[in-house]
Amino acid sequence: MNAMSLAVERPLRGPHRLALFCLLAAFCGLAAAAEAEGTVSIAGDVKRPISIGVEGLRNFAASGQLNYKSSRDVEGRQQHTVVKGVSLRALLEQATLAERDRFDWRKAVVIATARDGYRVVFSWPEIFNTEAGGQVMLAYERDGAPLGSGEGPVALSAPGDIRTGPRHVKWLERIEVRILRD
Repeated sequence: MNAMSLAVERPLRGPHRLALFCLLAAFCGLAAAAEAEGTVSIAGDVKRPISIGVEGLRNFAASGQLNYKSSRDVEGRQQHTVVKGVSLRALLEQATLAERDRFDWRKAVVIATARDGYRVVFSWPEIFNTEAGGQVMLAYERDGAPLGSGEGPVALSAPGDIRTGPRHVKWLERIEVRILRD
């Protein structure tokens, strides 16, 4: 009797069946998590919600790609790097604000949320009407390589801010657009 015929003749019962179910559920959960990791969703008050991963960001139109040179302190020395990403403005233009009236853009906010719940906020006018807002990006690469494990596959960066740390979102998970209506 081979293993296949044994499985057909005697189906799993009791704790063996439960153990197999748990193993399959864990495997499916890991596969789904691995597939979703690095995917950022843009939703809320938009006409076309977007879900985009690192590959989609790499293949984004050249007009939406941004590069910026940054300096950071690594063990007491200044290290210069080049960060590559896609403009948040370009992504929001694709998603399109779901306006009910022509002044809703003045009352819209963009909330970027990390996997651990950390959030930062931008106003819609800031993103679309200021030089600093035009520099906000979904970064996916540093010096030609994927972002480090400390930043996650995708991070939101605001290099135009005077102090860049507070609005740097590591492990970016979602962006929500809200129109603040009375």
